[in-house]
Amino acid sequence: MTAQDSSLVLREYRKTTAVLTLNRPQARNALSKPLLDALLDELAAIRDDHAVRAVVLTGAGPVFCAGLDFKETANEAGEADEIKVVETLRAIADLLDAIHRLPQPTIAALQGDAVAGGCGLASACDLVVASETARLGYPEVQRGMVACMVMQDLVRQVGGRRARELLLTGRLIDARTAMMWGLVNRIAPADQVVDQALEWAAELARNAPEAMATTKKLLDEAQNRPESLRGAAAVAATIRLGAEAREGFLAFQQGRSPHWPAS
Repeated sequence: MTAQDSSLVLREYRKTTAVLTLNRPQARNALSKPLLDALLDELAAIRDDHAVRAVVLTGAGPVFCAGLDFKETANEAGEADEIKVVETLRAIADLLDAIHRLPQPTIAALQGDAVAGGCGLASACDLVVASETARLGYPEVQRGMVACMVMQDLVRQVGGRRARELLLTGRLIDARTAMMWGLVNRIAPADQVVDQALEWAAELARNAPEAMATTKKLLDEAQNRPESLRGAAAVAATIRLGAEAREGFLAFQQGRSPHWPAS
C-alpha cells in the first residue's frame, strides 16, 4: 500500500483501487481553486494508469464536502472578484467533466454531508455509498446562486419533480431519502463507508476494464450527457456576480436571513 500526500488531496492505493481524499477538514473540504486543481491533476494521472481499476472519492473529517469556498472569491462586503469566480466555476465544470469521462468506475464514499458542489461531486460519480447520518442537497438558491452544473446529473438520477424540489427549496435530505430518490446506492455507518466502497471497488476490479469503460461511455450517450459543462459554468458565474449572490454571501457570513434586493 502506498500513499501520496499532495496536502489538499491525499492519494492512496488499496491494491487496484485509488482512494482520493479531499483534505481540507478545517474548511469542511470546501472547493477552493487550489483543491479543484489538485483533484483535477490526480484524476488526470489516474486516467492513464492501467493498474488502477476503480476510484474511491471521500473526504477528511466529518463532512464530505460543503461546496464552493465562498471566502475565496469574495471580500468582506460580499463583492465577488470576477476573475476568481469565473476561474473557480470553470474548474468545477472541468472537474465534473473529468469524473464523467474517467474510464475507471468511480465510487463516492460520503462519510458526512455532501452539500451544493459537494453533492454535485458525489452525483458525478458512478456509485455512491453514504453514511447513515449524511445529508445531501443543493442550497444554492438560499444564497442567491444557481446549481447550474449539477442539473444534468440530478435530473437523470432523481427525475424532474424531485430535482425541482431539491433545487427550488434548497432543502437538505437525509441519506435514506437520498437512497430512495436515487442519489445514493448504499448506506453504511460512517466509520464503514470507505471500507464498503473499497469492497465494491474490488468487485468492479474483477470485471473487464475496457468493457466497463465502454459501458460508461455508452451510458453517457444514452443519457445525452453534454460534452462540456463550461456553458453551465458561464451561467453560474453570471448569477454569482449579481446582487442576490452578494447579499446571500453577506447573510451567510453574518448568520442571518438574506434580504433579497427588489428585482
